[in-house]
Amino acid sequence: MGQQETVATSLADTVREGIGAALAQVDADLARRYPGDPGTRQPVHTVYVPGDVFAAGTLRSWGDQALAALDEHAPDAGTLAAVLGIPDPLAADVHDRVRAKLAREPIEDLRIDFEDGYGPRPDAEEDEAAARAAALVAAAYREGTAAPSMGIRMKCMEAAVRDRGIRTLDIFLTGLMEAGGLPDGLVLTLPKVTYAEQVTAMVRLLEAFEGAHGLESGRIGFEIQIETTQSILGADGRATVARMIEAAEGRATSLHYGTFDYSASCGVSAAHQSLDHPVADHAKAVMQVAAAGTGVRLSDGSTNVLPVGPTEQVHAAWRLHHGLVRRSLARAYYQGWDMHPAHLPTRYAAVYTFYREGLEQAAARLAAYVAKAGGDVMDEPATAKALSGYLLRGLDCGAVDTAEVARLTGLTRADLDALAGRPAATV
Repeated sequence: MGQQETVATSLADTVREGIGAALAQVDADLARRYPGDPGTRQPVHTVYVPGDVFAAGTLRSWGDQALAALDEHAPDAGTLAAVLGIPDPLAADVHDRVRAKLAREPIEDLRIDFEDGYGPRPDAEEDEAAARAAALVAAAYREGTAAPSMGIRMKCMEAAVRDRGIRTLDIFLTGLMEAGGLPDGLVLTLPKVTYAEQVTAMVRLLEAFEGAHGLESGRIGFEIQIETTQSILGADGRATVARMIEAAEGRATSLHYGTFDYSASCGVSAAHQSLDHPVADHAKAVMQVAAAGTGVRLSDGSTNVLPVGPTEQVHAAWRLHHGLVRRSLARAYYQGWDMHPAHLPTRYAAVYTFYREGLEQAAARLAAYVAKAGGDVMDEPATAKALSGYLLRGLDCGAVDTAEVARLTGLTRADLDALAGRPAATV
């Protein structure tokens, strides 16, 4: 006799069926609003370059400048470890991986800037720069020299610059279509969003473009930059950023915190505008909760302290940047903005140390969870999801290798994807 036949129950099937019917709409709403991780690689940083500065050799130039800074100011593992406080057992490996990354793939995500980094220009000049950007991006993807993701930051949807921003976006996207189509790594950034209606306007704009070119609806997504107080808390007392995610109708790919605009909008003086200021922490905490489970990712902002000048000054800037990146990683902000080529060594040093120092413990806990072997920590499915996500992020950026993760966990990449709740890997 089966278990169903030996236990007693009191409720009729109609009760269960009625509850299921009553919650059907809730079930559908949960699935729509909270689809979970998209399963794609998230870059560890974004670099933005003004539209008139970007050139075919920009990515390689940034890598070469970053390597030159490393050679000049931290030519060996011991020096880099001493400057940044990297544990001695990790120093050589991190240093080698940073150098290899700068030689192989110095920039993971590049944004050609037509907003603050570009400023107001004559229309003819911006038209030409936008068309040129499209041609260069298309050529980079065609020739295999592109960053994993690339795109533009347009001007915002405020009245004074709205038409210019729309025209620049149109020229850029049209240029890509004429050059062969939209690349898979295309990313667009909408800055200075204050009202959810501005996000809706961006959606309608992209719908019109897709319709004009016969593209699949929803093909083009975009990032929302959180740079104003109104994007965090609206006049009605509601968390505006949650409304913006909803207004994007599934097109929002990430939320980017704008350090200096947001700090200034809160009245923070220039000397104290930083990623670790309390107003920044509050804004990012609201963003984090609003985005949780939606598949919309988070990016921290940047520091404007540049690692330039004599070695002592560069080391001080490196320590600041490294510490801020580490702080963001611990707070589950796995991406940030870098302002200068010499920020790249400390970006990757911080990221690689973060994933390598926790590799063995995370792998052991995950292996024990899968084997149900117990141990000194009792992990739940949610923690296993976080552990596998940690290892996947390390794999994606090159901090750890597939072979060593397999050796330590006995798991494949597909196993990790399943535990992390990701679809099939797309890296």
